[in-house]
Amino acid sequence: MNVLLLNGSPNAHGCTYTALSEVARTLEENGIGTEIIHVGNKAIRGCIGCRKCKTAGKCVFNDLVNEVAPKFAACNGIVIGSPVYFASANGTLVSFVDRLFYSTPGDKTMKVGAAVVSARRGGNSATFDELNKYFTISGMPVAASQYWNMVHGYSADDVRKDKEGMQTMRVLGRNMAFLIKSIALGKEQFGLPEKETERAFTSFCDNL
Repeated sequence: MNVLLLNGSPNAHGCTYTALSEVARTLEENGIGTEIIHVGNKAIRGCIGCRKCKTAGKCVFNDLVNEVAPKFAACNGIVIGSPVYFASANGTLVSFVDRLFYSTPGDKTMKVGAAVVSARRGGNSATFDELNKYFTISGMPVAASQYWNMVHGYSADDVRKDKEGMQTMRVLGRNMAFLIKSIALGKEQFGLPEKETERAFTSFCDNL
């Protein structure tokens, strides 16, 4: 069992990384393998809606998205971590995750997702909501903690002093490990939820 953790900050070992590392350490202590992938310093363009991925099975832009796609397909869970910019996630990270989720053909049902956000002061809740939407449109259970998954600080040292934030990361790690293990047991005993044979798409203007 393993979890991918995406560091959406341009800083390799800054505030977001510090929070993700606490989650990763706790997951490892609970028997879940981890890999932190640095996304925020890459030149990642956004999705252009060409839909070539639907026939090719991968994104037409051959960059980090296609490198991470097989790991995403194989993992049991993913943590998306971002600093807060203008009460929203890092634009590079958003471009990356847009394309990763859209271009990967595999079923994401019952992979566990979690968002982690880092801010000096404000904008956390809006960013947290933004990131969680990737999971809830993909049939992915969302791992929660004792508080919203956020840390505060201007530097990594500040974040380490945020006792509540760091405890929230540890609780998230334990809860995520438990959820992943529970889903694995449920899948073995009951299988995945039944899917309907045809996906319904409604365009409301068709009903006028």
